[in-house]
Amino acid sequence: MNEQIIMPVILIAVILIAVAILFTFIPVTLWISALAAGVRVGILQLVGMRLRRVVPSRVINPLIKAHKAGLDVKTNQLESHYLAGGNVDRVVNALIAAHRANIELSFERAAAIDLAGRDVLEAVQMSVNPEVIETPFIAGIAMDGIEVKAKARITVRANIDRLVGGAGEETIIARVGEGVVSTIGSSETHAKVLENPDMISHTVLAKGLDAGTAFEILSIDIADVDIGKNIGAILQTDQAEADKKIAQAKAEERRAMAVAQEQEMVARVQEMRAKVVEAEADVPLALAEALRSGKLGVMDYLNYENINADTDMRDSIGKLSKENNDEDK
Repeated sequence: MNEQIIMPVILIAVILIAVAILFTFIPVTLWISALAAGVRVGILQLVGMRLRRVVPSRVINPLIKAHKAGLDVKTNQLESHYLAGGNVDRVVNALIAAHRANIELSFERAAAIDLAGRDVLEAVQMSVNPEVIETPFIAGIAMDGIEVKAKARITVRANIDRLVGGAGEETIIARVGEGVVSTIGSSETHAKVLENPDMISHTVLAKGLDAGTAFEILSIDIADVDIGKNIGAILQTDQAEADKKIAQAKAEERRAMAVAQEQEMVARVQEMRAKVVEAEADVPLALAEALRSGKLGVMDYLNYENINADTDMRDSIGKLSKENNDEDK
């Protein structure tokens, strides 16, 4: 009696375990969903995905979505993209969005864009709905030396054909900035830039700045224009200050040379005075020798002394008169 009860219980347990293992290893519910959506997927194909370490839901659910959208996408394509490390769901969503917008986009190109690290769905959305890129204030200097600052808004849309290998937004902003600077720099006066700011956009847009980028520039609009510093006047002021310092340095050099020359002349005067004193010291010796040799008489010597005394007196009178005149002044 006990054996008759135990055996069915064991059989039921084995069946339940087998069913649990079957449902765990084989996604039967996913297979049923695919069949209900009209997508033919075999049980063995799902088992093969398990063996290849592919999550079946990551492939089958996007496949159902693509089939319902009318896309011709194969299971092997989605599975190979998943094994390559791509985002299958995002690629299928991008294909559906491109199909709805009548944008030609193949699965191979969408998969390549996704594997390149770009968001293919965002690129398709940008192709349908263009994006506006706003640059910071870009400063340029007109020919009259006035700084002009301009801010531009760039309307771009993604170029699907150049999305792989094309430059990004940073390149677009840099090229537009270069064009704005060159356009402002070629203007004769800053007033012309203020009067016609669209001149900047037309000139920059004509240069084909979107070449080699992942975008297509639709328009460039100047959002704001401001006046900056008078760079020309600042440069002239700095140059004048530098010339002034150079002139002062040269003048100081000349003054130092003049002072040195003056000191040299003073030294020479002192030298000549020393020679005069030395010569005057020889006069009494010469007089004594003349008296001894009889070449000079006593009366001649007395006349010589009188002349010296008279000269000293005249010098004293002259000095007193000069001092009195200075005091009167």
